[in-house]
Amino acid sequence: MSSFPAGTADDPLVIAGRSFRSRLLTGTGKYRDLDETRRATEAAGAEIVTVAIRRTNIGQDPDQPNLLDVLPPSRFTILPNTAGCYTAEEAVRTCLLARELLDGHTLVKLEVLGDQRTLFPDVVQTLEAAESLVREGFDVMVYTSDDPLLARRLEAIGCAAIMPLAAPIGSGLGIQNRYNLLEIVENAKVPVLVDAGVGTASDAAIAMELGCDGVLMNTAIAGARDPVLMAHAMKLAVEAGRSAFRAGRIPRKRYASASSPIDGTVG
Repeated sequence: MSSFPAGTADDPLVIAGRSFRSRLLTGTGKYRDLDETRRATEAAGAEIVTVAIRRTNIGQDPDQPNLLDVLPPSRFTILPNTAGCYTAEEAVRTCLLARELLDGHTLVKLEVLGDQRTLFPDVVQTLEAAESLVREGFDVMVYTSDDPLLARRLEAIGCAAIMPLAAPIGSGLGIQNRYNLLEIVENAKVPVLVDAGVGTASDAAIAMELGCDGVLMNTAIAGARDPVLMAHAMKLAVEAGRSAFRAGRIPRKRYASASSPIDGTVG
């Protein structure tokens, strides 16, 4: 009997005890306006949307448009992130602000950047921030490098999900080191989601075919010529990649193998 399609009730994404149908998480920055943000998010089928607390109004300024008016927490799980933070102290403070703004919300995305040119994570500061946030009772989804040993350390600290980069943030380069991703996926006991570097639908499908539990993206959708159409394409790619992973691909072979049996052929 064949498996049900990915994204249905038999194959949920579970993060910190919460179940989600969609394995595509989307960002909310870089769109032309809030209406485009809403339409792209809906086309992606995303249930979790990440919000840069230091850059986005979710109630800090009552005189400015509020993202929560178009992406209400009643419909979407808001994932506050610490984008723009370069120290553990900044990141922890940002998460505490998010918890206050969102009435005790504890699911957060941690990222502590090392420099403005590469936007690679500062792994020392990331570890320090993760330890502090876990102690504070947060469920931490952590952006990190594709280092399998570091991923293991972050899981041991108590992070709820590991989010290795596929390539630098916003680069669109796609999956650059599938072997490291495989090592992380095969050894993790918490969800592994590719975060950063996806450029097009095939990149998302590859991440899912490798066994990743989900993909988070922003620039690949918001920066496309038609963000809403690209969001739809990414939704299909994530679903197809997940189904292919669950189905089990055929082995790679060096030589051809006939599609039809040759036993009992005529002539």
